[in-house]
Amino acid sequence: MGKTRPADPDVVQYFKNPVQPLHRQYLALRSFYFEGKSASEVAAQYGYTEQAVYSLAKSFKSRFKKDGQNMADLFFKDLKMGRPKQEKDPDLTDIIVNYRKKQLSIPDIKIFLDGKGYNVPEGFIYKVCDENGFTRLPKRSKHERQELMERSGYAGVLSAPVSGMHPFSKQEQFASKGVGVLCFLPFIKAYGIDKAIQGSNYPETKTINRLSSILAFLALKLSDVKRYGQDDGWCMDRGLGMFAGMNVLPKTTWYSAYSSAVERKDNIAFLKSINRIFADNGYLSDTSNLDFTAIPYWGDGDALENNWSGKYSKAIISIQAALAQDQDSGIICYGDTTVKHENQDNVAMEFLDFYRAGTGGKIKYLVFDSKFTTLENLGRIDRKGIKFITIQRRSQKLSEKIDGMTKSFWETTKIKKANNKSRTVVYSQGITTNKLYGEGKLHQIHIKGTGIQPATILTNDFSSDAAIIIQKYAKRWLIENEISEQIHFFHLNRNCSSIVIKGV
Repeated sequence: MGKTRPADPDVVQYFKNPVQPLHRQYLALRSFYFEGKSASEVAAQYGYTEQAVYSLAKSFKSRFKKDGQNMADLFFKDLKMGRPKQEKDPDLTDIIVNYRKKQLSIPDIKIFLDGKGYNVPEGFIYKVCDENGFTRLPKRSKHERQELMERSGYAGVLSAPVSGMHPFSKQEQFASKGVGVLCFLPFIKAYGIDKAIQGSNYPETKTINRLSSILAFLALKLSDVKRYGQDDGWCMDRGLGMFAGMNVLPKTTWYSAYSSAVERKDNIAFLKSINRIFADNGYLSDTSNLDFTAIPYWGDGDALENNWSGKYSKAIISIQAALAQDQDSGIICYGDTTVKHENQDNVAMEFLDFYRAGTGGKIKYLVFDSKFTTLENLGRIDRKGIKFITIQRRSQKLSEKIDGMTKSFWETTKIKKANNKSRTVVYSQGITTNKLYGEGKLHQIHIKGTGIQPATILTNDFSSDAAIIIQKYAKRWLIENEISEQIHFFHLNRNCSSIVIKGV
């Protein structure tokens, strides 16, 4: 005799206390007809009333006599072996073939088809390609694939779907290269940025609401899309569309039309609300670093000015943008892309007006380089009760003064470097005045060190130790790399001629 297999309690419980109604009905009818139990016994075991058991048995018996052995589908479904057969759509086949002729990979084709609503597996796409004589594509770099997509163009192959609000479904499956942006949604929700967008004055339509409109812009900034001129690339990716609460992102023309409806006052009001969020969460200190950055423009730049670009080490046709970064957190808390040569000296004053008008921050210190503003504006900043640290512009007279100082004038301090190591510098301090600055005095700190060109700090801070002031300005040098990283990450230095977008 064979050994008795010990019963598994969980398995026994599955048959003893069925959860699904059809499962319970099947076991009850089996006990009533096959095991010969009475209606009262079945009712007690499976939670029915005795009358319910009779009614269930009568209904089953009536249907069984009518349908006979075709009753299997009442409780069970026939399982078909093998993969489900995919019906061939001639139009879909032509679309796949046309995309393959453009040298698109199977995953790329899958993304575009999912965006259009064709729910087909990669295996089907591979089969179509194989049946039409296409061989395996050579391995290509990410840059090569992007260039190929830009050169190929998709007009006439598969029109991009129309964007619209699309609720998220947990059962939905699709291919995407943009799902990484979805990781930002919990942060947007946690800090209430979505509420700030909804409470803003940004425009909206019946088709696309205000929140989805702004998230559509943000999706492109967070994605790895470098050029936005090709509609059939990014605007057919379901993952990017889901980030904005839509089926897919809008096409190029929508971004230009939407941007034209946005006014600068809308952007400024929204920046203030975002800064209030930063301040409420303790991300804003009392010190901001101000700087200019050149956003290159490769289109027809007749209306733009030449601005110096540190990246290219020359003046280029560009949009000059002013950025403000919190010195402790590294957050870029202000931006202005309307800066012209004629008004660039007043950016510091405009930033103060913005920051002190309901942003929630308490600015006490401004740090910037020598060319950011004028001595006259430094005097105005001082009279507003704001401390500043800047570098004095070089002159032959100043250089001769520094070179003529003997050792007795110099003191030694250490400043932190980016690698958490320190560098020894020597400094000498004094007081200076300037007619352009006004009646006030300026704290002057000369700095020298190995590998450092002599420089002179100007500040209206007389209460802080010179070493602290030097370190505060040195911190600005250290975080310039962070500004560069944010500019690159959010594509702030890319101005696409295919989409006309207003700056902040």
